[in-house]
Amino acid sequence: MRNRSSAFCLPHAAWPLFLAAGLAFPALAQKGSAPAREFHWPEGKKAALSLTFDDARGSQIDNGLPFFEAQGVKVTFYVNPGAVKARQEGWKQAVRLGHEIGNHTVRHPCSDNFIWIRERKAALEDYSLTQMRQELLEANRQIRELLGVTPVTFAYPCGQKFIGRGKDVKSTVPLVARLFQAGRGYNDESLNAPLFGDLAQLSGPNMDNRDYTQVKTLVDLALAQGGWLVLAGHDIGDDVKPQMTRRAMLKELLEDVRRPGREVWVDTVQNISSYLRRDPKKQ
Repeated sequence: MRNRSSAFCLPHAAWPLFLAAGLAFPALAQKGSAPAREFHWPEGKKAALSLTFDDARGSQIDNGLPFFEAQGVKVTFYVNPGAVKARQEGWKQAVRLGHEIGNHTVRHPCSDNFIWIRERKAALEDYSLTQMRQELLEANRQIRELLGVTPVTFAYPCGQKFIGRGKDVKSTVPLVARLFQAGRGYNDESLNAPLFGDLAQLSGPNMDNRDYTQVKTLVDLALAQGGWLVLAGHDIGDDVKPQMTRRAMLKELLEDVRRPGREVWVDTVQNISSYLRRDPKKQ
């Protein structure tokens, strides 16, 4: 069952916009009303956007860093220490450029349903909470040793937030809430509601292999409801292949959110979650 606790409901008047976008994110087609409580983004912004990328893949350094530098944008990279070691100088450059480095575990454990997880013996079904805690702390230690920064936000591998099987299943969300400022999911279908969402399980819609007409559905909804859109991707480039976020889509996205009247705050998960952790009554 999907967790809807941080989702915005789609107002009835916005249905034509949603339908015209080709139903790219089906869970958004819900009737409802906007939050009644008042919230203000800084400097008159109307919504927020974070671009996040997982697994410390080489294309994020080779294609992503030059692209984001040219665009003047800071993003969040959720890394595994082993992959960082393979391109350590490139990841040090990412830190120097001001991008956020987040924790994505050491072994990237996911469900036993994945063949590649069974081959690596890294199934969440076989983990304990103690083992997961040790792994998250070890990932932080190795990242700090490799890059000189300690992650303060986390991305759940495969977006999965559990350990164990059947009646012994336990949530890893409370653990992530204790160790990190925020935790991001994956392949979600919703925005994050500033006053009501759970920072320990941020929604992270998938932006891989999408064109901007699909992603724009969520951008428009974020602007209509004052939400925070946290997009999740993997490789960065121009090829059409699995788990590829296309530079052309990113370019259209950034051009759109910078248009006069759009007023979207584009920043890292760390910076935006830091703002949300403040007392809303002071905003």
